[in-house]
Amino acid sequence: MPRESTSRANVNSPARGCLYLVATPIGNLEDITLRALRILREADQIACEDTRHTRKLLEHYDIHKPLVSYHEHNEMTRAAELLISLEQGAKIALVTDAGMPVVSDPGFQLVSLCQRHCLR
Repeated sequence: MPRESTSRANVNSPARGCLYLVATPIGNLEDITLRALRILREADQIACEDTRHTRKLLEHYDIHKPLVSYHEHNEMTRAAELLISLEQGAKIALVTDAGMPVVSDPGFQLVSLCQRHCLR
């Protein structure tokens, strides 16, 4: 019985987007997972530390998606903008120049904001 009421609530609730944390190659552009490539292709937009750096990766794999800069100098304001897009149903991939976002790069603010907002 609880499953039925839960599924009805999900049907009636507004669409929410999804934030994907995508690990990128540290050295060789070919050191990327198939899943990471799929997410980058399916995302509505890609939030990245340096658009020039990320563009090289995307061009290598013939991926054409809108890029939005997200780095330590704009993360406080950009995180709120990205959250609004997520609330409107956008699928956003968060990448950094190399490695996994949030480990030692910008992204903590956005992930924290998403967690706080989704737990309400």
